[in-house]
Parts: sequence; C-alpha cells; structure tokens
Amino acid sequence: MANTESRPTLADVAARAGVSKSLVSLVMRGEPGAGPETRRRVLEAAGQLGYHPDSRARLLRSGRSRLLGVVFGIQHPFHVDLVTALYTAARESGYELALSAVTPDRDEAEATAGLLQDRCEALIMCGPRTAAAELTRLTARLPVIVLARNVRAADVIRTADDEGLREAVDHLASLGHQRIAHIDGGRAPGAADRRRGYREAMAARGLTRHISFTEGGLTEEDGAAAARRLLDGTVRPTAITVFNDRSATGVLDVLTRARLRVPGDVSVVGFDDSNLARLAHINLTTIAQDTGTMTRLAVARAIDRIDGNEVGHRAVVVPPRLVVRATTAPPAG
Repeated sequence: MANTESRPTLADVAARAGVSKSLVSLVMRGEPGAGPETRRRVLEAAGQLGYHPDSRARLLRSGRSRLLGVVFGIQHPFHVDLVTALYTAARESGYELALSAVTPDRDEAEATAGLLQDRCEALIMCGPRTAAAELTRLTARLPVIVLARNVRAADVIRTADDEGLREAVDHLASLGHQRIAHIDGGRAPGAADRRRGYREAMAARGLTRHISFTEGGLTEEDGAAAARRLLDGTVRPTAITVFNDRSATGVLDVLTRARLRVPGDVSVVGFDDSNLARLAHINLTTIAQDTGTMTRLAVARAIDRIDGNEVGHRAVVVPPRLVVRATTAPPAG
C-alpha cells in the first residue's frame, strides 16, 4: 500500500498524467516543449496530488539559495518590528529569510553559526553585540549587513540616534520643560550616540545645568530601577527621555505606582516607536526609527553585495522622527 502521508513526487504526477517525468519537469519549470493539452493534464494531476515544486532544492542545485539570514533578539520589540519589515523587503526582491533568534539561552555566536550552515547568501544582523573583529571575519565569508548599530567592520544601515535625542529634548523644551533627565542604554548599540544627542540638545537650549544621566538599560526592569533612582534624588525631573520604548514602560509603571501623573507631573519620551509604544494603554510619545526604509536599504545592500555590484558609502544613516502621543505635555504649574 502507498504511503498517503508521503510528499508527492514528479514520478507520481507523471504516472497520474500518463506522461514522462521529463515532460512534467518541463511543465513545472514553465518551459516550452509540452502542448496545451499535455500541460493541462500535468497541472491537473499536480493539483489533485497536492504536488508543489521544490524551488529551494532547484536553487541549491544551481548553487544559489536566495536566502538572507537574519539574526535578531527575540526579547527586543524593535527587533521584531525589523524582522516584520524585512519579510516585506525580501519578498519584494525575490528572496526569502532564514531567522535565527538570540535568546537568554542562545547567544549571538550560536544564532549566527546556525545561519551559516543554512547556506544563506548574506547575513543581516539586528543591533548585534558581536565584536568588530568577529564581524570582520564574518564579512570574509559572506556579505554582512548590520542594522541599528554603528560599526566599521560591515555594511551598516542605522538611525541617526543622536538626532533622535535632539528631537526628543527639543520637543520637551518647547513644551516648557527644563529639568529633563535621560535614562541611558549603557553599552547597547546606539546608546553612546543618544547620550551625545541629549547632551548637545540640552546645551543648545541653555539647559546644561539640568543635564542628568541615570544608568538604565534595554528592559522594563532597567527602566523601573532607573526611575526609582530618579525619584529618590533631591530634585525630581519634570520630563524623562528613555533609551528605548521597552525601558520606558518600566519608567511608566514606577511613576504610576508613585501616584505621579503622566504627563501631568512627569512627561516621558521613548525611542523606537515599537509596537509596544502604540498599545492603547501605553500610548507613548517616542522617536520613530523608519523600519521600512532601513530594511529595504538593508536587503538592497545585501543583494548588491551578493551580485558583486559597486556600492557607495558602507554606512547609510536614516533620519528618525518624533511621534507625539499621550505621555508628554507642558510641566504642571
């Protein structure tokens, strides 16, 4: 008895249609050589059997996979947004994605190694922590495109992080805030540029004496701990810029538990415009990174490298934009 669970083959289609395997192969590849009636019988047989050509196997036989490997952090909402946009950009370019996640139990090296085994033609890394020397070694094996991190060892598509913090500070200052604090991202990609942008914007507004950095991080817990330190200080800020949206949600939680109104008592601005910021009960004012533009540029650069085309500057910087929602307002009183 035939195994009804097995995947139908070219031979099965040929037997059902009463033609040779080579003729079925011609029809499936859309090549000439089969008459209209034969083509109809083959396609009808394939439909009845549920046969679909294995395009991946055909590509591998030709030495191509048309696969772009993507390394991303599963715990970062913004990385999830990047992956979503990468699917669209890859599909529009005739490529597919192979995903490999960084998790608490799976580091970036392991995630990258998995994609190298999958015969990906290029690697796109979202905010990687991999050392520059290792990135250099990777680029010797295949094209590597880095998203959302400024590094010289590979092609880079990133946001103008410093400009984003300048927009955040300018927005708060225009509302009348002076005591504007910044919760930092530590050594995370983009954190140094965001610190610089905050400092420059405060100085440009004549608010140097109010510059205040508080150690933070990437998570809700990091934001909450930083917010508690700010509230324990001698002078409470009337506004806070936060390294990312995820950390900002921790800040909002601490402020709410302290019975402080947002934005009545304290205004908060995040960074990324991730799906988290758009949730109705959060409705966070934030700095948006243009994920659509960034991912289209990343895929285009990967394909240019694969095809051996000349490219311009290795680093492309995409401007951010301020998205005003419900967590910012003029200071009380």
